[in-house]
Amino acid sequence: MAYQFSEASEKRFQKLLTMFPDKRSVILPALYLLQRDRGYVDTEGMEYIAAKIGNPIAVSHVYGVATFYTLYNKKPVGKYHVQICANISCYVMGSDKITKHICEKLGIKKGQTTKDKKFTVDEVQCLGACGYGPMAQINDGYHEHLTPEKVDEILKSLE
Repeated sequence: MAYQFSEASEKRFQKLLTMFPDKRSVILPALYLLQRDRGYVDTEGMEYIAAKIGNPIAVSHVYGVATFYTLYNKKPVGKYHVQICANISCYVMGSDKITKHICEKLGIKKGQTTKDKKFTVDEVQCLGACGYGPMAQINDGYHEHLTPEKVDEILKSLE
């Protein structure tokens, strides 16, 4: 396999192996390390993690975990990954209008990345802030009670 963890991620991975008696518990943080290094989690990376953890972890198990969780990007994303909650609570509060506004502002459609690779916009299901919708997660930050004006301020601050 061509892929390898960065030096810092390898060190963290080795520590994780000592922390969990059940090696399946290492899959989630290992996927996070992979994503932090590469920006996304692809099949090659999943194979790498399965091999690093070793038996009894099959590639199919790592794949199942990686594809279940929305926090793992399965394709390259922009510098700022804008994920708008589209679940019922946020939708009732207007998340569809927020998504439309962001896409129009950036000149892309849902699931696309701007030409300069700065922004990727996706809709996701439930970001766990149902009382604060509409909301979005941009990288690791939550933005709640969104309005078109608030979105404009946020996007401007990221430029």
